[in-house]
Amino acid sequence: MVMQTKTAGPGAFLKLDLNAVPSPCFVIDLARLEDNLRLLRQVADQSGAQILTALKAFSMWSTAPLVSRYLSGACCSGLHEARLARTHYVRAPAEGLVSCFAPAYKPAEMAELARLCDHIIFNSPQQLDRFASLASSEGAEIGLRVNPGLPLGEVEKYDPSAPRSRLGTPLSQIDDHHLEAVSGLHLHSLCEQGFAELQQLIEVITPLLDRAKGRLSWLNLGGGHMITAPDYDRAALVNSLADLKQTYQLDIYLEPGTAIAFDAGVLVGEVLDLMENDGPVAILDISATCHMPDVLEAPYRPGLLAEAEQGPVVRLGGPSCLAGDVIGDYRFASLPVPGQRLAFLDQAHYSMVKTTTFNGVHLPALALWDSRTGDLNMVREFGYSDFESRLS
Repeated sequence: MVMQTKTAGPGAFLKLDLNAVPSPCFVIDLARLEDNLRLLRQVADQSGAQILTALKAFSMWSTAPLVSRYLSGACCSGLHEARLARTHYVRAPAEGLVSCFAPAYKPAEMAELARLCDHIIFNSPQQLDRFASLASSEGAEIGLRVNPGLPLGEVEKYDPSAPRSRLGTPLSQIDDHHLEAVSGLHLHSLCEQGFAELQQLIEVITPLLDRAKGRLSWLNLGGGHMITAPDYDRAALVNSLADLKQTYQLDIYLEPGTAIAFDAGVLVGEVLDLMENDGPVAILDISATCHMPDVLEAPYRPGLLAEAEQGPVVRLGGPSCLAGDVIGDYRFASLPVPGQRLAFLDQAHYSMVKTTTFNGVHLPALALWDSRTGDLNMVREFGYSDFESRLS
């Protein structure tokens, strides 16, 4: 199964001067990022739910002031992200909430995590029994992740409810004493999906919510909600979240990742060489394995800015020694030449956070661009010291 790119198109990036930034470089459009955040804030205001930014998907903390202006906090996956959340996103209680879920926690980190986080969500009753008392004593509210057993994802490896998933306690194993031990439940069964899939999730967990009514104070519906996609039924989402909140008298949380930075970033690169092997093959300074690992892991074919409708088909690959470091086959109006710039679409989420220095390949620089004004700000460039510091 090949995962389909969700990009809605190049948008304002058609105006970006690709030669204005170093190569390779992630470029974030602040205007599009703010448009996404504004839509999410509207959903929150109209439904009464609270929306947290998922740092696992997009943690470019130079945008934290903008993100925090619209959202109600951050969710993290462990101690380092929790520190980042408290340093840049939620520095005081009035600025929002920090929630944490991990498949398992290290004993030596639990006390600090509980001091940093408002909610600590455990993956299993065993972790709950082991750490709940300590986490509560440090002031955190306790939650349990439930696996609804509802596989809805395009690709099994990205589906939190796939058979034999390690994420969450199976719904059938949730007993009343678990409900008495927690303040809230966490559910995450989606991956870049629409309201119809969320509706199915809610239907599956309704019997559990009925059992838990009056015992809990919050429900976290996790991430995977493509709320900022053009075809997402936001009106239905608002009505459903408001109904859940009213019916069960719960605080409702969502933790979208992709939706925060959807179509808000591109990865700019450069053609290094063009060779022939049963067709033209271009070598780029962009690496699938180092810069866009989901291209290989999903796999999927990212959209190319201004891809031609007619012309030669060129295989685009990276500079690493990995034989499979191939991004995909793309059509060009004419054969690309060394030095030519290009850009891949929708690369802000789950690309920036996954980059590596494998093979000594350069990390992409980071830039903020405002398509409304044309202002461009180079946030950071990486060099040899970043590669050297990875090991010793």
